[in-house]
Amino acid sequence: MARVQLAGVTKKFGAVTAVNEITLEIPDKQFTVLVGPSGCGKTTALRLIAGLEEATAGDIFIGERRVNDVPPKDRDIAMVFQNYALYPHMTVYDNMAFGLRLRKYPKTEIDRRVKEAAEMLGIEKLLDRKPKQLSGGQRQRVALGRAIVREPQVFLMDEPLSNLDAKLRVQTRAEIKKLHARLQTTTIYVTHDQVEAMTMGDRIVVMKDGLVQQVDTPLNLYDRPANLFVAGFIGSPAMNFIDSALADAGGKLLIDAGSFRLEVPPDLVSQARPWAGRRVVFGVRPEDIADRAMANGAQPAWTIKATVDVHEPLGSDSILYLTAGAHSIVARVDARTQARMGDSVEVIFNMRKMHLFNPETQQAIM
Repeated sequence: MARVQLAGVTKKFGAVTAVNEITLEIPDKQFTVLVGPSGCGKTTALRLIAGLEEATAGDIFIGERRVNDVPPKDRDIAMVFQNYALYPHMTVYDNMAFGLRLRKYPKTEIDRRVKEAAEMLGIEKLLDRKPKQLSGGQRQRVALGRAIVREPQVFLMDEPLSNLDAKLRVQTRAEIKKLHARLQTTTIYVTHDQVEAMTMGDRIVVMKDGLVQQVDTPLNLYDRPANLFVAGFIGSPAMNFIDSALADAGGKLLIDAGSFRLEVPPDLVSQARPWAGRRVVFGVRPEDIADRAMANGAQPAWTIKATVDVHEPLGSDSILYLTAGAHSIVARVDARTQARMGDSVEVIFNMRKMHLFNPETQQAIM
């Protein structure tokens, strides 16, 4: 096992900077997820660690060893690709054993490792089949097995679940987490799916335009996003952002959105007061907005009127797309709501979970 460290790592493709001076430390045994939209540089960062791309600048360490000039085969890593990358003419057994044979492991050791990994992944009955005889989920298990038998210092996984259907993706991500808990191997996992990142990562690295936006635990990313991008990327549906002013009204602070006003809770006033009289971006997550008709003890100072544009029942809850003046708002409310398209409703904001952002720098104020 080993930690992975990137120190000022940059990768340029001509005039395009894919990775921009990333400094990041991934501790030994941790499951770290790199997440961001397409083109943010997450896969390039993974390929730099693997040695499949050469860094333009900066240093990469696996354990205590600088590996910039070490070929991929000597970095003691194992990679799981998005497209499985299985040899179609080989059996499952031979696919899993291939890397060990190249490294001249004894037959008995190869057999032990392959069978142990197959049992761990529940594919011991598939060892004689070829990839074309397997489902997508089974192929992904074989790809994982091929990595496991290497017993590397670091696992690198590049969107390994993107080719699976929704149900199988949920099942397989749970299996990967259980596998990590059992093997305790440092794992770096790349995905564009923030739900995948939140459910799998011990720590998440959010990237945009080749830059690291925030590195934190899933709950801290959700509760305390560093900027507008992270706040909007983490969470589904995305956080609502409303251009507002922070108004001082007789000692009270109000979020003034033009068509409605919301009072800042007394325990948050001290944090927000330096921005009194200035423009801010007010943020609130859909799950922190409730249908007032379903809420007990609703605060009038946190309630607004809105029109329902779309009602999406999900069974466990409902999504309401609302219009309040010039603002579009998304709310995740109790499934028993009676609100329907075209209705005028009152919704209540949980202002204790409000967020404020600087509209110029896009950094979080609170």
